[in-house]
Amino acid sequence: MNGPVVVGVDGSPSSLVAVEVAAREAGLRGVGLRLVHAFGWPAAHVPPGGRPWPSGSAGMRELVDGTLTKAERLAHETAAGIDIMREVVVGEPVLVLEIESRTASLAVVGSRGHSRFGALLLGSTAGHLAAHAACPVLVVRDRPKPGGPVLLAVDGSPAAKGAVEFAFAEASLHGTDLVALHAWNTRTDRAYAGPSDPPFVTYDEDRLRDEEQRVLAEALSGMGERYPDVEVHRRLVRGRIRHTLIEASADAGLVVVGARGRGGFAGLLLGSVSQALLHHAQCPVAVVRTREGAP
Repeated sequence: MNGPVVVGVDGSPSSLVAVEVAAREAGLRGVGLRLVHAFGWPAAHVPPGGRPWPSGSAGMRELVDGTLTKAERLAHETAAGIDIMREVVVGEPVLVLEIESRTASLAVVGSRGHSRFGALLLGSTAGHLAAHAACPVLVVRDRPKPGGPVLLAVDGSPAAKGAVEFAFAEASLHGTDLVALHAWNTRTDRAYAGPSDPPFVTYDEDRLRDEEQRVLAEALSGMGERYPDVEVHRRLVRGRIRHTLIEASADAGLVVVGARGRGGFAGLLLGSVSQALLHHAQCPVAVVRTREGAP
């Protein structure tokens, strides 16, 4: 999709860092940047075609204009020459950005915005958008590390295909390496899925490792030919999946993960690994939902 990069702006330090990241992404992709500020006021309080602020609220209007002007200036400083659009919308931020994502190539938000709940590790807008957006969502937890590789969380599930595509494209755009990390442990049952396998077995570690190596290879199959400029480092790690990925994120410029992987319940839109990374990764996190019917 060649839609704009959309970024939520609320004036918080986190959202301003998100603006920088979004501007850079828009510049690399050759698309416009859309700065969106949402008012969480009930729509019934605003007449059709009315202004997003009532009469006598000049101070609020000045505050919003100042916030967007600051964001626009920052975006131009980050990526000169990109087309920038500003939008002020009445509605809950989570719903506004979800609607905006339907025509966007990427949605970018800070991990925490202005909120009464300052102690939360992840803002409600970021968490909701990652689970429901119609395009990839980049949650800016911290400033990207210059030159840091793209870290791809590989689980081999169909739901992660979009994440693999996105990770390779990002590494190519940014001119960085890609680290494809597949973590596994002896609780996996993929290597013992045959009907003749007993319910309780002594795990053959070599057999398990070979199976997980195959999962990693299949997940990356064909991507090297499509992105010959991306240097890929394959990492097969035995250990706790969430802990391993969070630890590896310390050296990455971006972590890319699917919305739901193996073992997830069908009704859950965001898997436990995705949630853990959104809360604890040490760099920005991109959550990519594979569209239904995608090959």
